[in-house]
Amino acid sequence: MRRERANVLTRAARRLLGLPRPVLDRLIGAPPVTIDGRVLSRPVQALIALGERTGNSVSSSDVTSRRRDMRRAAAIGMPTRLGIHVVDRFLPGPAGDIGVRIYRRLGEIQRSPAIIYFHGGGWVVGDLDTHDGTCRLLADVSGCAVIAVDYRLAPEHRFPAAVDDAVAAFRWIAEHHDDFGVLPGRIGVMGDSAGGNLAAVVAQRCRHDERPPVAQVLVYPATNAHFDSESHRLFAAGFVLSREDMEWFRGHYLPEVATWDSPAASPLLADDLRGVAPALVVTAGFDPLRDEGAAYAERLEAADVPCEYRCYDDLVHGFFGMGVLPDGMAIISEICAASGKLMFRC
Repeated sequence: MRRERANVLTRAARRLLGLPRPVLDRLIGAPPVTIDGRVLSRPVQALIALGERTGNSVSSSDVTSRRRDMRRAAAIGMPTRLGIHVVDRFLPGPAGDIGVRIYRRLGEIQRSPAIIYFHGGGWVVGDLDTHDGTCRLLADVSGCAVIAVDYRLAPEHRFPAAVDDAVAAFRWIAEHHDDFGVLPGRIGVMGDSAGGNLAAVVAQRCRHDERPPVAQVLVYPATNAHFDSESHRLFAAGFVLSREDMEWFRGHYLPEVATWDSPAASPLLADDLRGVAPALVVTAGFDPLRDEGAAYAERLEAADVPCEYRCYDDLVHGFFGMGVLPDGMAIISEICAASGKLMFRC
């Protein structure tokens, strides 16, 4: 019943955001936003304006409230893809069992490559449920098994707990590939935002393993905990993810300034990226994390790592979970398809 209600709300939101341009203009009540040579998507601008008017854009300082708000937003933001077989299980981790959720196309019997997925949410919010819709679509479009990891969150478990869980989960799955029905040596890593940070760190940490990650897909990844790029200045407020939000997340996950320079916290600051897995790096034009994602792609290319970089110029942070946008599902599917091609090519 909850899933049906969420899908109804998703369809309603898609109809609202898909209204003719003159209607959207009246809803927004402001001219198009142009910054740094880019024009913000009008439906995205409408979504932001709607959030401001309803109070949904105001971020609570309470962790429990933020987690609840993210689950609610995720349920509306992404429709549930049917025809996917989903199983929950646990893996041994460094501090207890780690929950994972495995997605496959219904009826799929052939062994396939696998994508280990790390959800976003600033290492503080987000869970298997908030990214369920995205992982279902990823499994369907990519043709890969998708294994989402429920790593430990801050502030209950600060850095490096999430990193330790992410590395442990990858290595366990790589070693026990038969248990998951995936092809040996054909396992990649993927994540969005904080999850993109973890995927990049796993790709670095495990590059010399017997079975290292064969690919990495980083969707608007957090790669530098210093927040000192130009895009951080340009988009400090008003574009879904604010500077205040980021400092709140960092304060819970990385409260010690001395940890910010660690490659496990800031993968962009690693001395050497040679030998990490081929990559697809995706950013959004109106995202504070845009420049550090682009910089990481440049570092990979400079280290002779095959890397494709894509920037969706008119979108904002979080768009990978915004199937509610008129073109949202098409754009998300495009990234999922590219992820699958990378996995099958490697």
